[in-house]
Amino acid sequence: MSQNSSDKIPVGILGATGMVGQQYISLLNDHPWFEVRFAAASPRSAGKKYKDAVAGRWQLTKTYAPHVADIMVEDANDVNRAIDAFKKGGCSFVFSALEMSKDETKALEEQYAAAGIPVISNASAHRWTDDVPVLIAEVNPEHTDIIPLQKKERGWDRGFIAVKPNCSIQSYMKPIHALVKAGYPAQRLIVHTMQAVSGAGYPGVPSLDMIDNIVPYIGGEEEKSEKEPLKIFGSINGNVFKNAELPIISAHCNRVPVIDGHTACVSLEFAGKKPSSMEEIKKIWADYKGLPQEADFPFAPKQPIIYREEDNRPQPRKDRDADKAMAVVIGRLRQCNVFDIRFVALSHNTVRGAAGGGILNAELLKHKGYL
Repeated sequence: MSQNSSDKIPVGILGATGMVGQQYISLLNDHPWFEVRFAAASPRSAGKKYKDAVAGRWQLTKTYAPHVADIMVEDANDVNRAIDAFKKGGCSFVFSALEMSKDETKALEEQYAAAGIPVISNASAHRWTDDVPVLIAEVNPEHTDIIPLQKKERGWDRGFIAVKPNCSIQSYMKPIHALVKAGYPAQRLIVHTMQAVSGAGYPGVPSLDMIDNIVPYIGGEEEKSEKEPLKIFGSINGNVFKNAELPIISAHCNRVPVIDGHTACVSLEFAGKKPSSMEEIKKIWADYKGLPQEADFPFAPKQPIIYREEDNRPQPRKDRDADKAMAVVIGRLRQCNVFDIRFVALSHNTVRGAAGGGILNAELLKHKGYL
């Protein structure tokens, strides 16, 4: 399902020069549906061509498309001017990779949505807004149904806000959802995450904190890991979301000296009926598919959950790029001495957990007719 460049949907990026913004730019280079035509960032970058704004700051091995180099970067905070440039570029929606305070991000995304611009956000500011869906495209695509209610309630015509969840929960939400779909919901989880330094952005964590070290604290991360799954597993109640009551999650989040790839060690207790064997669980994971796979979205992994039988996998360096860096790679499934089962799961935090997850959400929203 490819398109000529002239048929692609022009899109914009807020926070285009930051770590996640750069990932959006890079990942959208050859996307068959979308093409970057607008970029906005901080006042420091505003008024510069994109190539000059990221000179000396580009962090990825894959560079940006030639046409992006000459896009003039707008000041994301100067909303009226930025929207004029957005419209001149013929853009349809924006990806938000803003790196501002939560209150500033929340207000700014609402300004763009109120101006008729759909906002597909990577930021955390709106994850707990009652009428904003937190989407993992395979897990809760039906949560997009709240968008018409969100627009009506706020008096927005075409604009809306949809967000993706925290990067640290991506590695275990799909495996849990697969078990739920098979009739085995989880009661309790204990999760230990080992999170890559790229999750802190650039320049991120100082080198003297990370070399030969582990930092057992990431601000706000444990709260996000424990609460966001309940909204994702929840349901629409009227014009707001009602959170699920289960699973109860206890999270320990650690920063480790790995560039990309968040690893989670999970112990899980089932809420009732249990799978008959470890082989049954592996088959459930192997057979797992969602709407992105069924509809063959361009950025969807063909195999959303990949199980590795080796005793020492998954490993970030070897497994984070599996299936466009959009798959979850699992290993070490075994019985737990405290709960029922335990396993290790890995996902690429700046692709699946950030820009790639945002792009997949945009594909979902286009499929649903919202873009």
